Amino acid sequence: MDSFALEPTLYTVKAVLILDNDGERLYAKYYDDTYPTVKEQKAFEKNIFNKTHRTDSEIALLEGLTVVYKSNIDLYFYVIGSSHENELMLMSVLNCLFDSLSQMLRKNVERRALLENMEGLFLAVDEIVDGGVILESDPQQVVYRVALRGDDVPLTEQTVTQVLQSAKEQIKWSLLR
Repeated sequence: MDSFALEPTLYTVKAVLILDNDGERLYAKYYDDTYPTVKEQKAFEKNIFNKTHRTDSEIALLEGLTVVYKSNIDLYFYVIGSSHENELMLMSVLNCLFDSLSQMLRKNVERRALLENMEGLFLAVDEIVDGGVILESDPQQVVYRVALRGDDVPLTEQTVTQVLQSAKEQIKWSLLR
């Protein structure tokens, strides 16, 4: 390996996966082209599930990648990085994701609840990792930001009325000056 490949980089996360207890994909986000096709991704996911679903450990080396994982009821959570990646960094992403979902789903982290709240999952992952770069590892911050983004109400008649009222106020004040 050349020395360039071992230099530190912000791009620490290669993928975030959530599989059900049959190894089927519920959520998968790949941040690089290690597995460019869906077929390759699914084969990797099957392989990772077969190697990890019966073990109690939290870390595995698979296909030259570092995999940290956690299972809960009928879900398997995975965060994948390169083989030279810091396992503690990957574990912080995994714990942040799990703890954020646990708070958002009121400690009911299981398949059905997750499927009913996929929008929250997408927002949470986007708050934690962006393009493979870790942005946040505090679950409280993630839950807070997801709640804020969830409150973004699309423009309704009421908000249009509020905008018009605000515009009238600004015009009135500019004319009175």
